[in-house]
Amino acid sequence: MAGFLLRSLSMVLALVLIALPGQAARETDSYDGNIFALYAGNGSLVPPAITLAESQAAGRTSVLVYYLDDSSTSKVFSSSVSELQRVWGNSVDLLPLTTDALQNRGDQGQNDPAHYWKGVVPQVVVLDGSGSVILDAEGQVPLEEINAAISAATGIPAPTGGSTSLSFNELNTEVISR
Repeated sequence: MAGFLLRSLSMVLALVLIALPGQAARETDSYDGNIFALYAGNGSLVPPAITLAESQAAGRTSVLVYYLDDSSTSKVFSSSVSELQRVWGNSVDLLPLTTDALQNRGDQGQNDPAHYWKGVVPQVVVLDGSGSVILDAEGQVPLEEINAAISAATGIPAPTGGSTSLSFNELNTEVISR
């Protein structure tokens, strides 16, 4: 009897401990985890290092990127956000913001990210140091358009060679400005 119980317990444990393969897919609206770590190879983007209020109080250019971790369009756009960080580095404050916390929330003024969000993802808003909107665009916004807006806000020349997308595998794509 003890042998039967031991074998049964072993069988149950073996079935419970079997690891199932991951099923991440860029083209689906499924939750796969942090999209910047998974699809752009850059988990350092979130959470943002600074708030919009702090950025504007310091008179810095703010780049708001609204996204959802379970949106296929946000997943595809994540590599462009990573490239913005590479190109502009410490010249701007890059604020990728998940819209979960903004939904059904009232507008609390110009220092509140909810003030600029239109209810779609991805959405990119570029604010100059005085809080003026330089760009407010939705969807797969071309990197050149975002770079031009940041350049107008900062006075720093934008990359002029365009951009190229390189796919490594079914999950990762890198966008490179030339």
